[in-house]
Amino acid sequence: MAKAEDYNRFLKHHLKNPRNASAYLNAVLEEGDQELFLKALRKVAEAQGGMSKLASRARISRVGLYKILSERGNPEFRTVGSLLSAFHLRLAIQPAHGASR
Repeated sequence: MAKAEDYNRFLKHHLKNPRNASAYLNAVLEEGDQELFLKALRKVAEAQGGMSKLASRARISRVGLYKILSERGNPEFRTVGSLLSAFHLRLAIQPAHGASR
């Protein structure tokens, strides 16, 4: 089996846990790349039951969800909140590294 397949299998298993998914999404957010973040959301969706299940839990059409998470996707803030809620996660704001009062 190829190493990439092993890694993808490990990642999928790892991202089923909301704590692990949270840490993964936070690490990707640190990169500051929206496209990369949307890819990470897709990976979490796949790990947590697939796009159909996520669409149902987030109350978004499956087709709409694919569009939102596509490379050209540009979800609204509330949509990201709905997706995170469907993953049993929430958005939090923290001071940037090195920020002072």
